[in-house]
Amino acid sequence: MPQSSTPPPSAPGRSGVTANVVRGCLGNLVEWYDWFAYATFSIYFASVFFPEGNQTAQLLSTAVVFAVGFFMRPLGGWLLGAYADRFGRRRALTLSVTLMSAGSLTIAFAPGHDVIGLWAPALLVLARLAQGLSVGGEFGSSASYLSEVAPAGRRGFYSSFQYVSIVLGQLAALLVAIVLQNLLTEDQLHGWGWRVPFVIGAVAGLVVMYLRRSMEESTHFEQEQARTAAERAGAAPAERKGLIALFAEYPRQLLAVFGLAIGGTVAFYTYTTYLQKYLVNTAGIPKATVTLIGFAALFVYMLMQPAVGALSDRVGRRPVMFAFSGGCMLLTVPLMTLLGRTSSPWIAFLLMTVALTFVTGYSALAAIIKAEMFPTKVRALGVGLPHALVTATFGGLTEPVALALKDAGRENLFFWYVTGCVGLTFLATLLVREPSRTSHLDVPAAPAATPAPAKTAPLA
Repeated sequence: MPQSSTPPPSAPGRSGVTANVVRGCLGNLVEWYDWFAYATFSIYFASVFFPEGNQTAQLLSTAVVFAVGFFMRPLGGWLLGAYADRFGRRRALTLSVTLMSAGSLTIAFAPGHDVIGLWAPALLVLARLAQGLSVGGEFGSSASYLSEVAPAGRRGFYSSFQYVSIVLGQLAALLVAIVLQNLLTEDQLHGWGWRVPFVIGAVAGLVVMYLRRSMEESTHFEQEQARTAAERAGAAPAERKGLIALFAEYPRQLLAVFGLAIGGTVAFYTYTTYLQKYLVNTAGIPKATVTLIGFAALFVYMLMQPAVGALSDRVGRRPVMFAFSGGCMLLTVPLMTLLGRTSSPWIAFLLMTVALTFVTGYSALAAIIKAEMFPTKVRALGVGLPHALVTATFGGLTEPVALALKDAGRENLFFWYVTGCVGLTFLATLLVREPSRTSHLDVPAAPAATPAPAKTAPLA
């Protein structure tokens, strides 16, 4: 894309940046809380939405519905990413949290199978379709917004709060589960208590929807809109946008995003979700103890995100991403082997924290390193679509692959599978071009066919 004569937009003051980042991340928190609440409480509402009978069959049905939502994420990444690039980050983020809130509200008040028959699971599927679209579209829009509202020298720091909000949503769902399990009886949880977390999510979503409507639009997007208006008036040459522009002009960047996301996503799901099952099934640590280990390790992991994001502002994105991929390639096999053999909760916590420390090198940069590869006109789509595709496939298959290999008696092969996926991230990092850390985000945004000078180019 030729460099615009319009001067780079100025970033808002620190208080304005902080307020916009908070409003952007609150929605992310609510969406991920709702997403994890379904997985956490499905054991209680499975019998409500599906016919009486075998409990395993009921749980399998809820798992299938969960998967339906998972595989809606690429569609959400495409539709809401394109929507954000055309109509604005603020409107896309508001629509995203509205869809999630509507899904939670539907689940919270949907009648059971004994009242409306097959309409009950149909409503559950409809709700999860909306939530899948929401989560799929949230990442690209949120990553674009956070990177665009942040000042040039602190984009890594502010963008890292995207994963802070993701982990905080996971912890919030877990905390609500712990509180309800201690306040209510088993019968109350199965009868009506499972609806409480979805009511909480729906109400929180409505509050965030209101807050997001009042947040400032990205000045990068406003400048892009002005340039588009000039094109329509014939004052500037027209440019391709959307999927056509993305695939035709930025194939190298897309390949890099796919590679970065594969290893990062597999490592994230391995050490944040599957590892807790692994500690129970393989190490033999009691479930209640594993819950506490996971909660504590995830809390520490959440706190590390801004520090690593700020580090990338000083040393660059590539060194941090190499530290993640290189460290995980070397340590995954020994760490997982030791975790499977330990019976000490303290050692398990320490090893899990070490693993998550390296994963922070990916998650703290997941938004900014991808957003810096694309110009404003396709940024939300370029970040959101490949990320959603990888999450729906590699992320969704992480646990099934691990359990299938364990069932086959070859659990150690899963450790090498994770190592291989992270190796793809190592290779993808070689495709990343480090931009000047003091330059404007869009100075200039060159397509792959016309590389820009290394000093001012976006990551490519």
